Amino acid sequence: MAQNTGMLSRDQLLYLFDRFDYLTSLPDVKKRIAEAVLDNQEAVAVTTAIQEEIFLEMGVDPSFGIGCLGKVNMAYENDRDLMIRFYGFVAKEEIACDEAELGTDEFAKKMRNQHDLQAQQLKMLKHMRKFHTDDQSAILGKLHEQLQNSDFDNWASVMPVEQIQEVVRKRNVPIARAN
Repeated sequence: MAQNTGMLSRDQLLYLFDRFDYLTSLPDVKKRIAEAVLDNQEAVAVTTAIQEEIFLEMGVDPSFGIGCLGKVNMAYENDRDLMIRFYGFVAKEEIACDEAELGTDEFAKKMRNQHDLQAQQLKMLKHMRKFHTDDQSAILGKLHEQLQNSDFDNWASVMPVEQIQEVVRKRNVPIARAN
């Protein structure tokens, strides 16, 4: 009888994450997702079906397994390594869907843009480390404001060095007092 109570164990989740990563990297599985998109189906419906197939392999009721995925955040919130793997799993599903929905050229372009964005973010974070934690908090506050004002456009998560220095300079300018 398939498991349908409790919560998936850490080992079960890790197996799911690894198996899903492996399967979605296979050309025939990528083709399966892409063909579903061409047939006006949602890519996520196919990735969910793949997850359900893995649950069956594991002896887990597919509906129960999918339900458990919605509870991973609460059940394993203190297991940092598992949570990192879980978010990697979620990202892998998103990437598999994007690849099918965008097609080869557009997907490659999106991945290049994502890579460029991450490189800029890393450069910014390295520069931020040079500042005191209060200054870093002010910079992050300004970034948060930028993101909100841009309706959370990804490129708003990057701040040029000059703008970082301006935020810090404004924070450290003494306030003139009236006598």
